[in-house]
Amino acid sequence: MILGKNFSNLKVILVEPNGPLNVGSVARLCSNFEVDELRIVSPKCDIFSLEAKKMALKGHKFLQNCKIYDDLQKAIFDCDLVLASSGRIDVNKNSFLGSSEDIFDWTLSFKKINNLAIIFGREDRGLTNSELLLANKTFNIPTSQNNPSLNLSHAVSIALYELSKCSKRNFDQELKVFNLASSKQIHVSFLEIEELLLKVGYLLKHTSKAKISKFKNFILRANTSMHEINVLRGIVHQINWFLNNSKRN
Repeated sequence: MILGKNFSNLKVILVEPNGPLNVGSVARLCSNFEVDELRIVSPKCDIFSLEAKKMALKGHKFLQNCKIYDDLQKAIFDCDLVLASSGRIDVNKNSFLGSSEDIFDWTLSFKKINNLAIIFGREDRGLTNSELLLANKTFNIPTSQNNPSLNLSHAVSIALYELSKCSKRNFDQELKVFNLASSKQIHVSFLEIEELLLKVGYLLKHTSKAKISKFKNFILRANTSMHEINVLRGIVHQINWFLNNSKRN
């Protein structure tokens, strides 16, 4: 596989693409870099149009076999590691945003990553803050600050090329076993945490999303393991059990 031994089952995910030419070009890139699967969330164009097929060329099979979802969460929840591309320069300073090179190099610290996903946002406005928080890491492709936004298919080509290039480097380091909490584990955990904190009055309904996002950002930047997120969930479940049972007494 062209992406090297560190990665397998790479999914490229497009969120609400509105240009069939871009979709066709991305399908062709999936063929160029031997991506496992193309996934599309709520497409805003005819992804099976003649325009898309002409651009896809040998990547036509990725259009034919692409999976379509109505929700980004559903598109990533079978993936162990999720990366998201952001072209925005107004991302919060507390964000876990890094350069594409740094983020891809970070992935090399693990022996093996199964089911790796890379998300790319809308052509006109990228990914929302809540969508970015569904990823374990967010990366930016450095460009001019005067014009930071790249064409969708160009961004995909650069990301896949950099990932392919970095996966072939020989790093003189001991590789760690991959055990990061998945996007699904983190998301479900924070639904439970938000519900608990609303119940005890720590959060208010109209500000809960903003406060939970900050907490979630911290967990993502901490590279939280599966064991650590399970400990956190265990604490939440125990508090809920106590609250529910104390009301009966």
